[in-house]
Amino acid sequence: MISRLKGTLLTKSSDRVEVETGGGVVYEVDVPLTVFRRLPAVGTALELRTLQVVREDSTALYGFVDAGERELFKRLLGASGVGAKLALAMLSTYDAPRLARALVEKDVPALRQVSGVGKKTAERLVLDLADKVADLAVHRGAGDGAPASPGSQDAVAALVALGFTFADADAAVGAVLAQGEVASTDELIRKALKGG
Repeated sequence: MISRLKGTLLTKSSDRVEVETGGGVVYEVDVPLTVFRRLPAVGTALELRTLQVVREDSTALYGFVDAGERELFKRLLGASGVGAKLALAMLSTYDAPRLARALVEKDVPALRQVSGVGKKTAERLVLDLADKVADLAVHRGAGDGAPASPGSQDAVAALVALGFTFADADAAVGAVLAQGEVASTDELIRKALKGG
């Protein structure tokens, strides 16, 4: 089992990288978009935590920057009906702590923003995983884009109705909440529209 990969980043695309080890072996590693955005420049030293998934018809290596991402990916794969493609899509939509919070908080609208996840799939994911990922749902504090007040889901829904993407609405509401308490959902929406 390959658990870490250390070497030079040779190529990168939005879903895959190639890493050359010191021994000259080049590994192709699938990565979620949230990991891709944090990768260094091509030609730079890189260390990834990896998970090797062996199936009847294929073997693939998946890469992550930190252990929490890899652990969440493993747990997603353990859920009924979740394959590597869906798990990657989930971790490409949200970073690991935000995705774990969505599962723990049973935030079906947030999960439905993942490509390939409909209402029934989101409900099944919540049922299967809410208790299994609670330790990974870390609240990181200011600016992490994680709505955490009773009116936050309503505010996100209102911003989406006004034309925001779900991820942008989620981040805008999280930024407002990070600045301190807000008296009402209406105030939260107004501040999010003004950019804080």
